[in-house]
Amino acid sequence: MEYKIAVISGDGIGPEIVREAKKVLDKIGELYGHTFHYTEVLMGGCSIDVHGVPLTEEALQTAKESDSVLLGAVGGNVGNSRWYDVAPNLRPEAGLLAIRKGLGLFANIRPAYLYKELAAACPLKEEIIGDGFDMVIMRELTGGLYFGERYTKEIDGVMTAVDTLTYNEKEIRRIAVKAFDIARKRKKRVISVDKANVLDSSRLWRKVVEEVAKNYPEVELSHMLVDNCAMQLVMNPAQFDVVLTENMFGDILSDEASMITGSIGMLPSASLNEGKFGLYEPSHGSAPDIAGKDIANPIATILSAAMMLRYSFDLDEEAAAIEKAVEKVLSMGIRTVDIMAEGCRQVGTTEMGTAICEILVQNK
Repeated sequence: MEYKIAVISGDGIGPEIVREAKKVLDKIGELYGHTFHYTEVLMGGCSIDVHGVPLTEEALQTAKESDSVLLGAVGGNVGNSRWYDVAPNLRPEAGLLAIRKGLGLFANIRPAYLYKELAAACPLKEEIIGDGFDMVIMRELTGGLYFGERYTKEIDGVMTAVDTLTYNEKEIRRIAVKAFDIARKRKKRVISVDKANVLDSSRLWRKVVEEVAKNYPEVELSHMLVDNCAMQLVMNPAQFDVVLTENMFGDILSDEASMITGSIGMLPSASLNEGKFGLYEPSHGSAPDIAGKDIANPIATILSAAMMLRYSFDLDEEAAAIEKAVEKVLSMGIRTVDIMAEGCRQVGTTEMGTAICEILVQNK
């Protein structure tokens, strides 16, 4: 099979980690008889440098004409980057919001799984970790506070900023359906996270989610307020299976969940539309302070590529092969610096990608 992938290497460590993900995809293609055609697309700070904007219409069109998108990372250091001395809509991260909106990517899937080999890196106590945890955070991506009307102006002599949080029932229903569909294939539990004791938008969220749940009698639904969820994630992470939540809450909770796995460099993510199309990216940022040093962990990006194979291309066997290769590399004690432990062998970005490719060949 042949597949067209729009590749957004982005900023910071983006080009390094994407290079290794492409290396692994190419090895999968070689072993399983697929061809991946890559088209490079600029987005983020690198696009600002060339075009003056974080995402051009031409770049968006290229992405639309592809079968999926593989993204590294965008952005830089806010305090000392020329990319941030501009209006918010011209900053690197605005490109990410724009491409999500332009491609209709409303559902963000972010797994948080604790590898047994990395249990020592988890910041939680051993008695809290127990036998580990395996959850998925399903975050709505194109609505809510990040996309509502906003302005800053003087009102009655006082500078006032307003950000509007808006959701309609259609936006809520479609993300809820995605969450229940995934839960049905997992442990059949959905925890919907909101702030229904305060927000009208959350009260509507809860109402619609309960309506959707009636179509999934085999899936257990419960509700949790977002502040309690933040606490429960570090008190008892094993209780979670699929966490369904809105945009801003999901932004915060998914980062928290990622860190209790021991390293944000290990976690992939997928952003899907209503069909098979998706944008796949690591959960971490661009880490400009370590860019170009060959020390960034490429595993999250490699696992994002595995998610692409599974969700967009229906190549489940190939996706599983990558995931097993990552587990094998970890069991062999091969580590990048962020997950380094005593008795292990430290490698760089390039060597980690090569090691995973070698395991793919051995396991085939």
